Amino acid sequence: MLQYINNLPDDVLGIHAIGEITKQDMETVLLPRLDELAKRQGEIKYLLVLETDVSNFTLAAWWKDLVAGIKHFTEWKRIAVVSDQKGVEWFTDAFTHFIPGTAKGFSLSELDEATKWISANN
Repeated sequence: MLQYINNLPDDVLGIHAIGEITKQDMETVLLPRLDELAKRQGEIKYLLVLETDVSNFTLAAWWKDLVAGIKHFTEWKRIAVVSDQKGVEWFTDAFTHFIPGTAKGFSLSELDEATKWISANN
């Protein structure tokens, strides 16, 4: 399930992932807000709190995620992924070399730091 994270600046999209993540979650929660933010701001600052294993994303959900990433490729400004899965943190840090913006991984205990980092205006 995907849920919005409230109490973030208007230029940040925050999503909390728990349990199984499906194509429907992507289509009804993530993608509409992602498209709206990109249209309104011209750039995307995205905070993902991943409290589920990446294997809990269905194949269709991964596909939707990939398509959205490509669609908005030039608009990514910052991506913060918060997870206790070390591979996810490592991948997020490495991903910064493949997007126009910056990506950074954080552990769940660093959620406050991730929120400050993604909310920064620089």
